[in-house]
Amino acid sequence: MAGYVRKTVLTPSAVLERAKEVLPERIGLARSKGSRHGATYTGPEGTVTVSAHPHSMYTEVMAQTDQLRTSRMDYEIQKFLNHLPYEVGDRGGPGSGDPS
Repeated sequence: MAGYVRKTVLTPSAVLERAKEVLPERIGLARSKGSRHGATYTGPEGTVTVSAHPHSMYTEVMAQTDQLRTSRMDYEIQKFLNHLPYEVGDRGGPGSGDPS
């Protein structure tokens, strides 16, 4: 199992909405559970639980997978988290080593 944490200026609902748009398309996962602060997605690649909780000016986003850190799903989850804007005015997006 692997876990990841990211802070973002997005609201918890905006983070979960973005996950709902990105994860099914990018990894082929379907939402199997959901709540106000989290959602679980399951598919052929495995299972990931994404939770988002507000803390002051930021939202703490946690993603927990049932795969090894070297799996394709974990790579895509890390990519998803890196695309969340960190500060106001930040567009989010790939780092210098990731062209997409």
